Amino acid sequence: MPEFNLVHHEGFQPYQPADDEPYMSPEQEAHFRAILTHWRAELMQEVDRTVDHMKTDVTHHADPNDRATQESDIGLELRTRDRERKLLAKIDKTLTAIDEHEYGYCKVCGVEIGLRRLEARPTADMCIDCKTAQEQKEKQFN
Repeated sequence: MPEFNLVHHEGFQPYQPADDEPYMSPEQEAHFRAILTHWRAELMQEVDRTVDHMKTDVTHHADPNDRATQESDIGLELRTRDRERKLLAKIDKTLTAIDEHEYGYCKVCGVEIGLRRLEARPTADMCIDCKTAQEQKEKQFN
């Protein structure tokens, strides 16, 4: 799965709010909407490439080892696309939160997530404290 990294995306520099700019101003929402929309488009291109690849590159190998390798490669690609499908759903949910002006606030405690955290993980929906607590709980049960 392609990793999203702002350094690799021209035009997406970390947002620098004005001194008197409120958190999640319309400009900030527009900044994150642009990042998420671009990321979504990249993922959709990957999906299209996979579909094209599977239509054109699937061959029937007589050699069992070649066939097994091809099946393994296809399985890996399908798992990757499944992760991307889940990420696309999360991006869509995040874009809806922006539309509803609920983006940037922790869904658990309501505090500001913070611009730097959102730059690093644009789909974040929890502050770092709540996310850390959630991960600790998950470790206890696994």
